[in-house]
Amino acid sequence: MKFTPLSLAGAHRVDLERRGDSRGFFARLYCADEFSQAGLPSDWVQMNTSFSAETGTLRGLHFQRAPMAEIKMVRCLRGAICDVIVDLRSGSPTYGQHEMVELNNDNRSMLYIPQGFAHGFQTLAPDTELLYLHSEFYSPEHEGGLHHADLALGINWPLPVTGLSDRDRGFPSLERLEPITL
Repeated sequence: MKFTPLSLAGAHRVDLERRGDSRGFFARLYCADEFSQAGLPSDWVQMNTSFSAETGTLRGLHFQRAPMAEIKMVRCLRGAICDVIVDLRSGSPTYGQHEMVELNNDNRSMLYIPQGFAHGFQTLAPDTELLYLHSEFYSPEHEGGLHHADLALGINWPLPVTGLSDRDRGFPSLERLEPITL
């Protein structure tokens, strides 16, 4: 695996190192030793999937607060997404800043998202399916969210939003959100 640090400290793009021949290829998706050598905690306790039928669907921006703050790793199995993370860590020099990464079934890249980040994505293709690994169990009493269209974030989603849950629509702006303390 190849670990590429992103501009927000602790976040990484994880790319496969393919070993292939005329039949196709083999690649490792996860290795505890390689993650440890890269300095990335990776004690996964939960694995989830999401499916979005329509292009333009937006999910997020979601996070969990301490003591259930979680690390996530996301991979697009089918279709394509514009994946967005926002640094919400109290005292971070990049607090409130975001980064976008395209994940799709062709590049097979993954996004490693540290604790203290909000995460969301917009589908760029129909019938998009994601796989998520989580370092903590889902905890409704610790979950939170950030409004996807907050002007202070400056996120330029690539497509008009065609699908958004009522819950995601009701999330607060960054100005009204208490920073995450880890």
